[in-house]
Amino acid sequence: MIKEVEIHALPEEIDSPHILEKRVLNKAGVINSENYSIQWLKRSIDARRKPIKYLFRARVYVDELFEEEKVFEWKPFTKANTEPVYIIGAGPAGLFAAIEVLNLGIKPIVIERGKDVRARRRDLAAINKEQVVNPESNYCFGEGGAGTYSDGKLYTRSGKRGSIRKMLAALVYFGADPDILINAHPHIGTNKLPKIIVNIREAIIEAGGEVKFDEKLTDIQVVNNKITGIETSVQSYECSKLILATGHSARDIYELLHKRNIRIESKSFALGVRVEHQQNLIDSIQYKCKTRPENLPPAAYSLVQQVNGRGVYSFCMCPGGIIAPCATDTEEVVTNGWSPSKRNNPYSNSGIVVELRPEDFEQYKNLGPLAGLEFQRNIEHQAWIAGGKTQKVPAQRMIDFSKKRVSSDLPETSYQPGIVSQELGDVFPKFISDALRKAFPLFGNKMNKYYTNDAVLHAPESRTSSPVRIPRDKETLEHPEVSGLYPCAEGAGYAGGIISAAIDGVRCAEMIAQ
Repeated sequence: MIKEVEIHALPEEIDSPHILEKRVLNKAGVINSENYSIQWLKRSIDARRKPIKYLFRARVYVDELFEEEKVFEWKPFTKANTEPVYIIGAGPAGLFAAIEVLNLGIKPIVIERGKDVRARRRDLAAINKEQVVNPESNYCFGEGGAGTYSDGKLYTRSGKRGSIRKMLAALVYFGADPDILINAHPHIGTNKLPKIIVNIREAIIEAGGEVKFDEKLTDIQVVNNKITGIETSVQSYECSKLILATGHSARDIYELLHKRNIRIESKSFALGVRVEHQQNLIDSIQYKCKTRPENLPPAAYSLVQQVNGRGVYSFCMCPGGIIAPCATDTEEVVTNGWSPSKRNNPYSNSGIVVELRPEDFEQYKNLGPLAGLEFQRNIEHQAWIAGGKTQKVPAQRMIDFSKKRVSSDLPETSYQPGIVSQELGDVFPKFISDALRKAFPLFGNKMNKYYTNDAVLHAPESRTSSPVRIPRDKETLEHPEVSGLYPCAEGAGYAGGIISAAIDGVRCAEMIAQ
């Protein structure tokens, strides 16, 4: 007999496996059987009413052979005389594409403009402590991509595009905690991801692939609508299969494609602020208690509101998190958020962003498909000026912002370079400011005490997704006009986050192998 059941447990029962097991067996109707196995499928939290409960889904095997399904296997091999696949970018899309092509018998050559995951730390320290931005090595560029040092959240709704479980199982194989396979909102944490990324890189190299750092793509050769080669800051390569997995912040890649008359398109994205509350306030709101119980994780939230015909919503919510400086060039300011694996920072932060559409970029229409990129860049530059031409960000208390008054003082913040009191309406176009000003009180109606002047808005949260799409054929995933070019993941406008980007990298690898 094989049976799936659902049970609940109180927070104080969560560390008592015998209680959970007994409850599963009772629910499955298993009596006096010694020949059984339990496979845990999912764990989540129901905080909608008291008492707060953990919810579990499990599969029970009684008098049945139970073997853990192998959704990911690492059996790399390379065929003799097989032309290599070039992969630009060593983020999740690029690394998982490399893993997949090796499993399919093809050699990958991964080229990354930034540094290896450990060397990046010095450049991140320089941003935080000295406010010096390295355009090639920062929170967005470098081994592991943006997710490595900006959280490692693994939640995605991209199951229709590929196997989420396969991507999670691969991360477990390379060193992640197996709990990510059952948690409803899996998370690794910035403190643990670097080691996993190193393990992936070492496995790729050991299997015959190559990974090159400090090497930037500078040109693409196309002859008769086919990729024939690439140039980097180091050398030239003959190349007929190119996976472009450069991430949403590689603006020079969009400019290069546009210059080479390789079609790109302007697309919708979102932009706003990063909001920081005290984590204990969010816990009290979500768990409806004065003090969070020890066996419950720091609480998260998700908010969405229609304002003036636009969606305003929370993005990349980080319980127990830190706001980070994520600029990729000088003379710009960008914020993002991340959490350590224990999510034990006293602050909670989330992007609160406004939906944007291509018609919003009308003032830059002379730039064609780069109009949205220039709109984004201009706001980041205005924030840099408002912050004193440093990596300090312009900031404002939440109610002060809604009432259009400059904050006379600002509380402590997790943003290490520092904050400067400014009226954020001077940073954003009026339609963005107006949408945010109306949204915050409405969010306060949904989450009592969320709308508070103790919360601080940091501006801008502007890298939610790419403002440019690189088109591709739905079936082959190749660019419709350039054979051999595979636009991939976030940088091409087809994914958002670690797991969905990894899925897209695998899909591109499979198409090339076919």
